[in-house]
Amino acid sequence: MKIFFSGIGGSGVSAIAGFVADKGYSVSGSDRLFDRNPQHPVCRRLKEHGILIVPQDGAGIDKSFDLVVFSTAVEKDNPEFIRAHALGIPVRTRPEYLADIVSHCRTVAVAGTSGKSTISGMLAFLMQRLGMEPNFMGGGRVKQFKSEKNSGNYLAGKSDMLIFEACESDGTIVDYKPAYSIITNLDLDHHSVEETGQMFERLSDNTSGTVITGGDDKNLLSYKIRSSVRFSIDRDSEYQALDIEYQPFRTLFKVNGQNFELSLPGRHNLYNALACIALMAELGTPLKEISEALPEFSGIERRFDIHLNNGRYLVIDDYAHNPHKISSLMLTMKEISKKVCYIFQPHGYGPTRLMKKGYIETFAENLRDSDHLVLLPIYYAGGTTSKDISSRDITDEIQVMGKSAETIEDRGSILDIPGRWDSYVVFGARDDSLSDLAEEIAERLR
Repeated sequence: MKIFFSGIGGSGVSAIAGFVADKGYSVSGSDRLFDRNPQHPVCRRLKEHGILIVPQDGAGIDKSFDLVVFSTAVEKDNPEFIRAHALGIPVRTRPEYLADIVSHCRTVAVAGTSGKSTISGMLAFLMQRLGMEPNFMGGGRVKQFKSEKNSGNYLAGKSDMLIFEACESDGTIVDYKPAYSIITNLDLDHHSVEETGQMFERLSDNTSGTVITGGDDKNLLSYKIRSSVRFSIDRDSEYQALDIEYQPFRTLFKVNGQNFELSLPGRHNLYNALACIALMAELGTPLKEISEALPEFSGIERRFDIHLNNGRYLVIDDYAHNPHKISSLMLTMKEISKKVCYIFQPHGYGPTRLMKKGYIETFAENLRDSDHLVLLPIYYAGGTTSKDISSRDITDEIQVMGKSAETIEDRGSILDIPGRWDSYVVFGARDDSLSDLAEEIAERLR
């Protein structure tokens, strides 16, 4: 089968493209990001994989293709959309095509407003490490899956088990019919809590086997999740963490009498690990085997990536972008450092409008007198949208609440900041160049 992927640079689309290429399909694609930056690492890896990358102008699509798959970020007036329809080639969106793939596998759907990427990647790593040969498609890049040909966001195994992220953003989560589901938590992100909760109920109804849920999440507890087994820290559950010892860069704990060590910090990562432990135990994997493999997992790229830790300064890069994720990140940093400079780039004008109130409340609640917040201009990836909100609208209200915050228009001027705080955390979604900024700050501090 010959498939063209329009918007192939996105984490979700590139994962599917790499996965089906490994399964023997002929794959081509385009992305406006690659048109602007042909040397982008994702572009380079896709080419190394043998995937043909062409300009996003429509010329790369001809009648030889059996299917054209579009990222949901590609507009209907894009030349490739027009070209595919003119040639009569079947067209699918990324979520629609993902639903087609998962319908032919025994699947584990990983859902929730936070933690999906880490849980799905951790689960795939544990299964692979224990010889279960899973398939995997995720939004995050598993560090231990990365190679010259793989960005780390997919795995083509020999079993019929497929782990994938069931994202609620476009509503297609209600169409999945997985064998097992993990629903971690419920908070404001792409939709209201009520809308997302109803989607999670539909997903649980569509799941043929066990549904694993977060037993401490108050929002999630108010919805009817069918066939639920719970994991928790605070409440009694089938898989509750006990004897917890949070250390700066790892966590020790027990589940049902078995000792575990997680090589990732923070309460949120403990929840992520518990979700994986619960699912694998329900599949019949002994807790002892899981505990032996868990410490080896080194994490997901841009999830608490340490660029510098020299005993004086700490520089972190993270993907946190909604209020829940940001709160978890800041709570973790409070346990590690007394003076933190947070550097955040909101992603997209629509999400920023939706989460403005949540951003303000989260930063106002978690910023200490010794901390400082820098907001970069809202990340804009192209397309049509109303630019009626700015980062300054957020920092102005945080300043009124007595917290130290500012907006910086020129990213380069951030390099004048290093040295005034003990720790620097760069965070935000979608823009991989934030990792470069974190590394530049680290170099300045070395």
